[in-house]
Amino acid sequence: MKTWTIIKFAGATAIAVLGVIMAKTNPDQVNYEAYAIQRLTQYLKTDVCQKAPNFLERLIKFNCHELVDSANPQIREIIARTTERQNYLIFSVYRTELKLNALIPNYKFETVGAFDNFYTYKAKQQ
Repeated sequence: MKTWTIIKFAGATAIAVLGVIMAKTNPDQVNYEAYAIQRLTQYLKTDVCQKAPNFLERLIKFNCHELVDSANPQIREIIARTTERQNYLIFSVYRTELKLNALIPNYKFETVGAFDNFYTYKAKQQ
């Protein structure tokens, strides 16, 4: 009986310690925004810029990668304005709905943040 009590106490202590660690490493909104900007910028440069025709770039004399980099403050503002955070103390769920204008498709992202990391588990074009 004594061994069972020790095992239960050790298990409860381990769960409590894990909970404290998760609460301390639950990333905040600012960290999420930095993560989202980095991911969105990477997506724009690798997918959108690659699909832009070269003749179009030469015609209007712009570099897509430079344009994306220069739009970073606006991207940050859009993400901050369109993100909802649900804080569950040991982890957070972030829902971002990007709605820019009628010409660009809308996107919904759902991301969980825990242990100072993010995992986007849902990315859907509307």
